[in-house]
Amino acid sequence: MIPVSRHRTLTLTGAPSTVPTPTSPPSAWEVHVFLLEPVGLGRLENDAYLALLDLKRATAEELAGNVGCSPAELRPAVRRLLDHGLVQQIGFTPALYALIAPDEALPPLISRRRGDLAQMQMRIEELADRLRARPARGRTPVVELVEGEDAVLAAVSRLQLEAREEIVAVDAPPYIGGQSNPNDLELSRLADGVAYRFVYAREALASPEHIAAMRRCTEAGEQARILPDVTLKMVVVDRTTALLPVSYTDQDPGVRLLVHESALVDVLVCCFESLWARATPFDKADAQCGPSAKDRELLSLMASGMKDRTIARSLGVTERTVGRRLTELMAELGVETRFQAGVQAARRGWL
Repeated sequence: MIPVSRHRTLTLTGAPSTVPTPTSPPSAWEVHVFLLEPVGLGRLENDAYLALLDLKRATAEELAGNVGCSPAELRPAVRRLLDHGLVQQIGFTPALYALIAPDEALPPLISRRRGDLAQMQMRIEELADRLRARPARGRTPVVELVEGEDAVLAAVSRLQLEAREEIVAVDAPPYIGGQSNPNDLELSRLADGVAYRFVYAREALASPEHIAAMRRCTEAGEQARILPDVTLKMVVVDRTTALLPVSYTDQDPGVRLLVHESALVDVLVCCFESLWARATPFDKADAQCGPSAKDRELLSLMASGMKDRTIARSLGVTERTVGRRLTELMAELGVETRFQAGVQAARRGWL
């Protein structure tokens, strides 16, 4: 018996040509024993990835139960799958893990490991055939329609893996899952030398978790700027390929346009550079001196959404004093709007 996973085995018999023809496609467990070994991943990563092929999306606890280990044992394996662009995390609490289609995620890894066996490509194609019919091969059109949330996630992952120089993006709604999602693959690509420039909308920094996720990326080398009301969501890779919504007025997170090298991509690059010039830098340098306790309270009340009159009553000062001091704090933070002031204050640990 050949072990298929820690829970499953595949029995081979020596019977000559009497094996009956199967009536249904083989499961992922029967197609391949150890798919991810050629790209440097271990047995647990392999089992988790193949389990997600059937589960599509799962929490760490659900995935651990399917694979047959504890969540604590599984989490390092999931982290390695995230770093390799094989899995995408959706949301924070609870975090869901979604499979990136094998024919989207694995070919770039193969090209980066030239010494791998040619048989690896055959294995990817067998798994991909289970997910969707492969489109006819031919000349790549200028614009392709990407439909379905899984296909969109796969396209974003594949574009990052194929990047060689720079990725620029506008992080704005709509989002898969209803909120901005962490991009763990960015950290490994930054380590590879790929530059990232992001313009963030207000919704991209809607919670402390989102701000912390952005901080992780900026500390790793991402250049970030903030433009609260920006809506022109896009990703442009190496100034040759772009991914953007089909419509900016009636946006569907599960539908995108994939635009290949053309004048359309040149126009999108110009749009991004214009937004980048207008946006406020997310300063990585903390202030030398923090604000007073009174200023911290003022900023906290402002960040909570209170109007100046209410803040003034709470602090026992005039409404004019509140407006003047907020203007001074915004100048100190180097921002133009109160939203940007709240983001920078949180970034510097003032709230």
